[in-house]
This record gives sequence, C-alpha cells and structure tokens, in this order.
Amino acid sequence: MSNDEIMIKAFNEDADIHTITASEIFNVPVNEVSKELRSRAKAVNFGIVYGISDFGLGEQIGINRKEAKQYIDKYLTTYYGIHEFMNSTIEKAKKDGYAETIFNRRRYIPEINSNNHVVMKFGERIAMNMPIQGTAADIMKIAMIDVYNKLKEKGMKAKIILQVHDELLLECEEEEKEEVKNILRECMEQAVKLKVPLKVDIEEGKSWFETK
Repeated sequence: MSNDEIMIKAFNEDADIHTITASEIFNVPVNEVSKELRSRAKAVNFGIVYGISDFGLGEQIGINRKEAKQYIDKYLTTYYGIHEFMNSTIEKAKKDGYAETIFNRRRYIPEINSNNHVVMKFGERIAMNMPIQGTAADIMKIAMIDVYNKLKEKGMKAKIILQVHDELLLECEEEEKEEVKNILRECMEQAVKLKVPLKVDIEEGKSWFETK
C-alpha cells in the first residue's frame, strides 16, 4: 500500500520481513541478526502503523526512550515509502474527514480535526491504521465469499465455521480434506492481486486446539 521498494522486494523474495528490518535498522548482516534484534524489529514493524511512540516502544521492548526514538527514526528513514504513506494518509484524512481501504470502504474520523491534542493524535493513529487493517478485513471477506461459493459449486459438505482476523476455520469430512485444503489455499491466496504475494499456511486437526 505504501509502495515502499525495500519492503516490496523483501516480500517478493519471500524473506523474513522482521529479520530484514532488523538488518536494515541495526546495521548488521542478515545472517548475524539475533533473536533479540529480530524481536525488536518485529515490535517496530507492527507498532509503526499504530503510531507507536518512542515511550511506548521503549516500554514494550525494555529499552530507554532515546534508544527507542533512534529505532523509529532509522525505520522511517530506511522505509521512506512507509513514512510518506503515513504522512499522506494523515493529511488526506484531515482534508476529507475519513480514511479508506483500497476498496474505497470509508471510516469517518471526526477526531482528527479536534482541538484537543490527545483526541487529534488518536484520530491520526486511526487514519494510519484503518487503511491497512480495513483492507486486510476486506480481503478476508472476499476470500470467505470465494471459499463459500467454491465449496457450494463442488457440492462439498465442508463448512466455514469461524473467521478470526486473518484465519478461516473450516469443518469437513475426512475424505474431503485434501480438496478443501486446495480450495482454501487457492481462494485465499488469489482473493486479490497485490504487488506482493498473499501467503497462506494451512493446519489440520480434530479440534481447533490441534491446528495451533
């Protein structure tokens, strides 16, 4: 969504995005990224689109505020496309009064033009996050419809039981299992065409617990 070249390249090469981020922001070779550095990079990767502060990041990964700010600044310099995306998304939301997904589904954000600084900052965080989380939700709904239609088209007994964020839980007969897996993978990975691939992991079990 941000068109950031480094991140798109990493995803298209099926690289571990947290390891790549750690290598970029901590200036270490990819093969020397430790578990701790990867964990810190992961916190930045996920926190950045929620508008995480240096204080919040420091608290989360156990470092001081100054060091956390350096991480965030380096991240935004490295992934310049993401920095631009965040800024332009906030500005657009301030002008239009809403943020939207790539499918043009809107969320109105009156908070973003509030005179109250705390409320305004909350609105900015919504504006940054909604297009990403909202688009992910849109893609999942498309995938669910495609899975449902494909199961119906093939006259299968399998049913969609539950959707949790980016997961689908299906129940099926043992003899349908492999075909259901293929349908799931095909429909979820091809729900939409993006600049990066959508990857799906499939697990099975007699209970939901066993699939984890």
